[in-house]
Amino acid sequence: MPLPAPHIPGLSDLLLDGSLSEDKVLHATDDTPDYAIMPWVNVVKIGGQSIMDRGRSAVYPLVEEIAANLPKHKMILGTGAGTRARHIYGLAIELGLPTGVLTVLGTAVAWQNAQMLHYLLARYGIPFVEPEGFPILPNYLMERGAVVVQGMPPYKLWEQNAIVGRIPPQRTDTGCFLTAEVFGARKMIFVKDENGLYDSDPKKNPNAKFIPRIGLGELIARDLDDLIVERAVLELMVNTRHIHEIQFINGLVPGQLTAALNGEPVGTIIYRDELAKGGPKS
Repeated sequence: MPLPAPHIPGLSDLLLDGSLSEDKVLHATDDTPDYAIMPWVNVVKIGGQSIMDRGRSAVYPLVEEIAANLPKHKMILGTGAGTRARHIYGLAIELGLPTGVLTVLGTAVAWQNAQMLHYLLARYGIPFVEPEGFPILPNYLMERGAVVVQGMPPYKLWEQNAIVGRIPPQRTDTGCFLTAEVFGARKMIFVKDENGLYDSDPKKNPNAKFIPRIGLGELIARDLDDLIVERAVLELMVNTRHIHEIQFINGLVPGQLTAALNGEPVGTIIYRDELAKGGPKS
């Protein structure tokens, strides 16, 4: 496994003497490639409303498929918040509470879903790890093959306000995506209840067109009214250094998770193309 590039002469002096907002300083810090901490791990986001809220019929077969893949694939399993978060968002907004408080409440629901998934996987020795315990993730992954985390990013009260409205813009899709990026993960897989991305909501429009593969820049330019992923993920993906594509599969179809883990092009793949701002990074 390659080690990080050697020390850049003069970088420390430049950081000490210059402003951390100075363009020259920022460009100097870009000369060393990011070190992929866990390039062998797969981050798998399990939808709250799409999977967890469906109960036993959806969750049990997925748990069995996860267990079957433990000998071959290392997985960080993140959970969404789902319908209960929507209920609590509605109540909190009616009470006039700000976005940061909504984030705290939504995090609690994602945490509950993570706990339930953890208990179902406990017989396989799969632990639940909170953000404060992330330093021990490699130990658990090497020993047990997977861990469960709640998907919300740990901003809580410090979540940024949305451009429109008060719903937290960076929710569980974003939290799992950022986990994959910071660890330099092998794959980022989103498990939903649809076959992938469509040009409109297939639950509302029976004529919606399926999109098996699309570039990030093209997707952003199309500005679809409905997306299978939080828009914040697309915005963040423009500047990622490790995660250059994300995959969406139907968790209600047996074998799709296994196929995605094995690198098969099931579902929808969104990849960073030349149209994305800044172009691809090496």
